[in-house]
Amino acid sequence: MDHLKVENLLVNYKTLEKFKRFKEYGNQELTMMEDLQNNIIENDSKSPFFGIYYGDNLIARMSLYEVNKKYDYYFSPQQDYLTIWKLEVLPDYQGRGIGKLMVDFAKESKLPIKTSPRINSHGFWEKMGFVKAHYEMERDLGENPLIWLPEGVQEKEINPN
Repeated sequence: MDHLKVENLLVNYKTLEKFKRFKEYGNQELTMMEDLQNNIIENDSKSPFFGIYYGDNLIARMSLYEVNKKYDYYFSPQQDYLTIWKLEVLPDYQGRGIGKLMVDFAKESKLPIKTSPRINSHGFWEKMGFVKAHYEMERDLGENPLIWLPEGVQEKEINPN
């Protein structure tokens, strides 16, 4: 499993076929196929999708979106940040550091990161250095976001109105 690297996935029909393998594993709530289908432009290299291949097999994938600082309600100082929307590692490859490799790839940007973890994944995110954001009903809309703060960044204080 040495020499694995995260790469930008092309938004095309070949990638769509590789995504179908994830759906077979029952990760319906995490599927990115709809996202991919909505963004298909043959070989678009600016896709928000990243993955790790082992040989010809796509074994991990994530949606990573950059959010403009004008929409930053989480961090201080206000700035662009990343959202990890979906992160999946195929079951046969879990527990081998592949999810960590994906998260470390996002952290290399040195931008703060927000994610809304799925059921039973909080432990993973805490190991990755994410902390629970202070919940704000209007901002979080029922999600319980976790955030990662690079050096020099703090969580934005919530105004108690």
